[in-house]
Amino acid sequence: MSTKKKISLQFIIIIAMAAALNIVGSNLALLLKLPVYLDTIGTILAAALLGPLAGCFAGGVTSIIMGLTSDLISLYYLPVQLVIGLGAGLLYHKWRPDKWKSLWLVALLISLLGTVVSTAITYFLFHGITSSGSSIIVQLLLGLGLNKAFAVFMVQLITDYFDRLIGVSVVAVLYRILKAKIVNPL
Repeated sequence: MSTKKKISLQFIIIIAMAAALNIVGSNLALLLKLPVYLDTIGTILAAALLGPLAGCFAGGVTSIIMGLTSDLISLYYLPVQLVIGLGAGLLYHKWRPDKWKSLWLVALLISLLGTVVSTAITYFLFHGITSSGSSIIVQLLLGLGLNKAFAVFMVQLITDYFDRLIGVSVVAVLYRILKAKIVNPL
């Protein structure tokens, strides 16, 4: 007898909705040259609702679609989406996504996971310059004489944290609305 689980239509819909949320957020941030990315809200939401694997799926789909349609650089950050999806899914086993008093800590823990990976990608592949508005801050810090690796890390740390704080705050609201409507997604 097979022990394989079938993926439900609800799971597919949530992944698609999460990827669409990421794509809209990412395009908005790119258009406005914001120093945050807004491309992981859906990843965090999928992870909160369905677990780490769903977060990874949502983030992976986002990077592929964005990379092939509007921002090639997004493909290179696919590992960041996977780490955030995995980390958020694991963290949300300990914390409920709608607990407001722990949002800052959850955002910090999720952002630390992604910051290490995104700093390495930004520094080694792009030498600190990407399509994001945070590149402007890196250039300002370099102009002040800071070391490039340190400047990229500091900008990633700060912008990732604020980006994840926005993400977990939006997820806290959406989680309250959606959690009651989700029934056995897998």
